[in-house]
Amino acid sequence: LCLAVGAVAVLALITEAGGLWGERALATDFSMKNLPPSFRCPFGTDWMGRDLFVRTVAGLSLSIRIGVLTAAASAAIAFVLGLTASLGKGADTVVSCLTDLVMGIPHMLLLILVSFAVGKGFWGVVAGISLTHWASLARLLRAEALQLKESQYVKVARKLGKSPVYVAVKHMTPHLIPQLLVGAVLLFPHAVLHEASITFLGFGLSPEQPAIGIILSEGMKYLVMGKWWLALFPGALLALAVILFQAIASAASSMVDPGQAHS
Repeated sequence: LCLAVGAVAVLALITEAGGLWGERALATDFSMKNLPPSFRCPFGTDWMGRDLFVRTVAGLSLSIRIGVLTAAASAAIAFVLGLTASLGKGADTVVSCLTDLVMGIPHMLLLILVSFAVGKGFWGVVAGISLTHWASLARLLRAEALQLKESQYVKVARKLGKSPVYVAVKHMTPHLIPQLLVGAVLLFPHAVLHEASITFLGFGLSPEQPAIGIILSEGMKYLVMGKWWLALFPGALLALAVILFQAIASAASSMVDPGQAHS
């Protein structure tokens, strides 16, 4: 639990600092371009003389905000579909077919197509991740809802004349909330990594924005010139953020099911 609290604090600090450093991340100074790491610039500078530490923190802050937004949206979609599956055989069939369809398409391809169709940029990335990351959680919540549907208290509620919608909202929702919260937390690192991935490939955020994917894409071009710091430090900070998210997810899972062992 202490590790999770520390992880939340670090991620919150990165998010806040990145928001405050938005303008600094765009400041250029060509007299300082491609400088190696130093006390003044811990991550060095890039090809436009921008402070890579400031730029990386600002980019990671943007990635975290996108991750939170898209994970919440994906979890909401999964929750609605999971509850819908409990309303009847027809509804369950529709939810199952939709879930299988999304999971049957290569994930990155679907993500790029949705993001490109919406127009790329911030909202394109948000839409792409939100509309492609819900399937696994929806399948889990659907299975949980169908199991709850066979429980004794649900059968009693139905015999008392309660509608399927009332039963789903009143009696099933409280039992699905813990799984929903854990699933949403687990979606965070995937959302952050996929945002960086499609931006790296040129289908995500605008090149003007200090995004991690853009920073890594630019840094890879200079590796052959020995400018190793342009890709190493941003990549390491992104990996650290993902590890912190995993620590939070592990703590959340432990609180929901204390007897379960986690790696």
